[in-house]
Amino acid sequence: MSDDRLSRRALLGSAAAAVLTSATSAAAQPPHQHQHAAPTPATSPEPEVPAKPTPANRARTMAPGMPGRDYTPVITPNGATLPFRIVDGVKVFHLVAEEFQHEFVPGLVTTCWGYNGRTPGPTIEAVEGDRVRVYVSNRLPTPTSVHWHGVLLPSGMDGVSGLTQAPIAPGETFRYEFTLRQHGTCMYHTHYDEMVQQAMGLVGMFVIHPRAQRRVDKDFVLLTNEWKVEPGTSRPDPIEMIEFNVLTFNGKAFPATAPLVIERGDRVRIRIGNLSATNHHTMHIHGFAWEVVGTDGGEIAPSARVPETTVIVPVGTTRSMEFVADMSGDWALHCHMTHHTMTQMGHQFGNWVGVKADVVDRAIRPLLPSYMTMGEKGMAGMAEHGMEAPQNSVPMLGGPGPFGYIDMGGMFTVLKVRDRVTSQADPGWYRHPAGTVARAATAAELARDGITA
Repeated sequence: MSDDRLSRRALLGSAAAAVLTSATSAAAQPPHQHQHAAPTPATSPEPEVPAKPTPANRARTMAPGMPGRDYTPVITPNGATLPFRIVDGVKVFHLVAEEFQHEFVPGLVTTCWGYNGRTPGPTIEAVEGDRVRVYVSNRLPTPTSVHWHGVLLPSGMDGVSGLTQAPIAPGETFRYEFTLRQHGTCMYHTHYDEMVQQAMGLVGMFVIHPRAQRRVDKDFVLLTNEWKVEPGTSRPDPIEMIEFNVLTFNGKAFPATAPLVIERGDRVRIRIGNLSATNHHTMHIHGFAWEVVGTDGGEIAPSARVPETTVIVPVGTTRSMEFVADMSGDWALHCHMTHHTMTQMGHQFGNWVGVKADVVDRAIRPLLPSYMTMGEKGMAGMAEHGMEAPQNSVPMLGGPGPFGYIDMGGMFTVLKVRDRVTSQADPGWYRHPAGTVARAATAAELARDGITA
């Protein structure tokens, strides 16, 4: 009984001491950290709540990551990487929005808008934790702005004209500055009069490498886009909403797309961004299966990755795929929407398969110079055999291949996997080992196998 009472007394004494200690500690704290008694609704103010940390406040600036040392630089076929300088620990970039002459493919030159004299603009590369400062100079005849698509940053740096910033007037230079607190494949593009300005070419890729990255041997960047260029005209039509007839990788249509040159055995990453106006693209690789390892939202957990040969890249997103290039050869990479591997096809004039259209063509072209009838037997070979076309147009253009004409265009390129690779220079066409190329069957083979042709 006595021990019980002692224990209770000790317990009550400890509790009182704890309360006293707590009160003394509270009194010693700075005023803004005081603990308050519960207020009465009529007279007491609301208790002060500490401000929640914001994502921007949590971003920690680190020493600038450097190419080669901290990351494997990406390769932008037909493109370039934006140079930077380091000023007081900050990576400084400069983008110039301007008008210039752009060649989609030999024979098709248009007046486009873009950054630093190209479309897409040069790829921006940085590392998670870098502090970046991007100056944007406007040499266009109209205001513009730049949105850093998928990049996590303070609201005032988001680049939405009228909402988070004033537009960049012609002749002005704006400064954007933020710390990168993520890694992944992002993009950048105008966010002023988007339908017109993106259709004219104001787009680019923004690659943020992880601070401690899992290296790959080759890391490629492809940005898809779609354009409406009427045969015989010199500018893309920026108000088109549905019918696009020039489809590009990094601003080029096949056969002007540069090959992706890879050494056999390389682990390869291909980052594909889609800033097309309306179309998703079903990107299909030949010869290999790849895994989607990331989106513009970040990495995909290894447990969630599945092998694919075709990946849908929706409008306004990126997808990053990885695979091991373990087979030598020339392998196609293209959009599997079949009309996206054609250039300036005349699909608005009806189906003429099986119809001899020579007389119709001769009668209509004096009135409609851009008129082109689909071939009697289909559209293959029309450009190869010199189909008449208006000036500055390349209807149904394909390109020469090692076994004949490749009657594809648009979003089509080639992975050239070789045993020894020292650069991205085109190694020429693959030399197939004897007995590994499909060929015409002989009569003896057909008879042997019981095939009636």
